[in-house]
Amino acid sequence: MTAVDERGMTKYFEELEPPEGVKVELLRGEIVMTAAPDLVHNRIVTDVQDQIPRKRWERLQTTDVDIIGEASEPIPDLLVLERGVAPASGNLVPSRLASLVVEVVSKTSVDRDYGVKRSIYAAGKIPAYLIVDPIVAHCVLLTDPVGEGDQADYRGQWITKFGDPVVLESLDLKLDTSEFGTVTGVRLHRLP
Repeated sequence: MTAVDERGMTKYFEELEPPEGVKVELLRGEIVMTAAPDLVHNRIVTDVQDQIPRKRWERLQTTDVDIIGEASEPIPDLLVLERGVAPASGNLVPSRLASLVVEVVSKTSVDRDYGVKRSIYAAGKIPAYLIVDPIVAHCVLLTDPVGEGDQADYRGQWITKFGDPVVLESLDLKLDTSEFGTVTGVRLHRLP
C-alpha cells in the first residue's frame, strides 16, 4: 500500500469529479464534501453580492482560491476582487488577488468557517474575511492577516450583530445586514 501525502491528496483532489450539487474543497490536505446549502444561506450570499458594486468589483461564487504554500483550495461562498485582475479562464484564482472572502455559516460548516478557513485565508494573505453567521445573528469581519501556515491568523476582529452595518473598508462600503435571515436549532461556536 502506498502512503498518500499532501501532494498526493492534491493530485487526487484535482482529478475528483463530484456529483452535481456537492461542494468539494481541499482544506490543508483534507477533502471536504458538503451538500448544497439551505435558502437562508443562499439568500445571504445573494444579498451580500448585490450590495457590492459590480462596476468596480468581481463577485464570484463557487470559485476555488489558490493558497500558495498550502495544500488547500477553499471555495468561499463569495470571492470579491477588483474588476479586471482575475485570470481570463480557469478554475483557480490566486489568493493574492482577493480583496474579500465571505463565508456564510451553516450547521455543518461552523468549525471550518471559524477555524481552519480563518487560518487558511490568513495564510493566503487575503486582506479581509467576513464570516456571516445566521446561527447567532452576527457578522465577524477579520482583517490584517499575519503568520504562515496553520499559525496564520487575523489581527483585526470586529463583531457586528445583524441589523447593524458592517464597515468593509477594503471595498469602501457599509454592508446592510438588516435583511439577513437566521437559522435555529444549531449548536453555537465560541470565538477564539
